[in-house]
Parts: sequence; C-alpha cells; structure tokens
Amino acid sequence: MTKDQKVVAIQEIKDLLQDAKVVYVADLDGLNAGKSSDFRRQAFKQNIKVKVVKNTLLQKAMEQIEGVDYSEMFSTFKGNSALMVAETANAPAKLIKDFRKKDEKPALKSAFVQETFYVGDNNLDALVNIKSREEMIGEIIGLLQSPIQRVVSALQNKAETAETATEEVAAPAVEETPATETPEAAAEGEAPAAE
Repeated sequence: MTKDQKVVAIQEIKDLLQDAKVVYVADLDGLNAGKSSDFRRQAFKQNIKVKVVKNTLLQKAMEQIEGVDYSEMFSTFKGNSALMVAETANAPAKLIKDFRKKDEKPALKSAFVQETFYVGDNNLDALVNIKSREEMIGEIIGLLQSPIQRVVSALQNKAETAETATEEVAAPAVEETPATETPEAAAEGEAPAAE
C-alpha cells in the first residue's frame, strides 16, 4: 500500500468515525467468503456499516478524531479487524451474537458505546442488553402514560359509579311516586263521585 493509499484509507475510516456514537471492532478471522458476505448483508439490513481495516490505519484514524480518546481500544487491534459503526447501541452486539449461533466467529474485540469503552468478547452479553434510544423512549412514554391511564380509568369508574348511584336513587323514587299518587288519585276520584 502506497503512502497516498494509506492517507485515503485513513480518511475513509475517519469519515466513518466522525460523530459516531456506537463503534465496535470485531474479529472476523476464520469466516469464509460466503459467511463473511452473509455477515455484511445482515449488517447492511440493520443499518450497520462494516469495514475491514488494517489495525495501524484504524489506530491512526482514531488518534485523529477530536473529542474522543479511543486509546483504550488500541490494545485489541491485533489480527484481522472489522470496524462496525451503527446508530443503535446494541445492534452490532445482537448481530454478532445471532451470527455466533452458527459459528464461533465473529468475536468482539472492543466497543465504544454511550461514551463507555468495552474491551473483550466477555462484554458481548452486556452490550446486547443495552437499550436502544427507541426502546428507552418507549419505556419512558409507557411510564408517563401509566399514571395518566390510571387517572382516566379512575375518573371513568367514578363517573360510572355516580351514574349507577343516580339510577339506583331515581329508580326507587319512580316506584314510590306512582304508589303515592295512587291513593290521592283514588281520593280525588271518590270525591267527585260523592258529589
């Protein structure tokens, strides 16, 4: 690789990393061409960008990114490395885990998710369980709606209880009124007959 090619490769990596909040580095070594192609296809469907990179170029690109110190990840840059960048925090971890049901690779080398570094494949389960932004928003909305739903339900129950009580009070009054009117009507009916 010429110096110009290295500069271009570093710039491509920097473009991928710029403003990235979710960065994974995985080991795809041992996947044949078919499995590697299948992995990339699944990543594409989940909006995960995958790029096989040289470790030295990846490190140089990360060193040039302002605002994030990726140095904790550098010790994992050995062997083949695939850079994975996504919007959803747990999407690459889920993809790796799902893919490993059939194979022992890919393996997680390191990750930078929600301003935290995860080094080593032993962190894969923790990364899978991280809630995505959409999941967290859904839970928050559910929590906020819960008290409102209880208030609405209570008001509806109170309104139904009040209607039932009004009907119960009105029903005996209706029954009593004809009974009260009947003797008066009979008395009135007798009075004209007596005259």
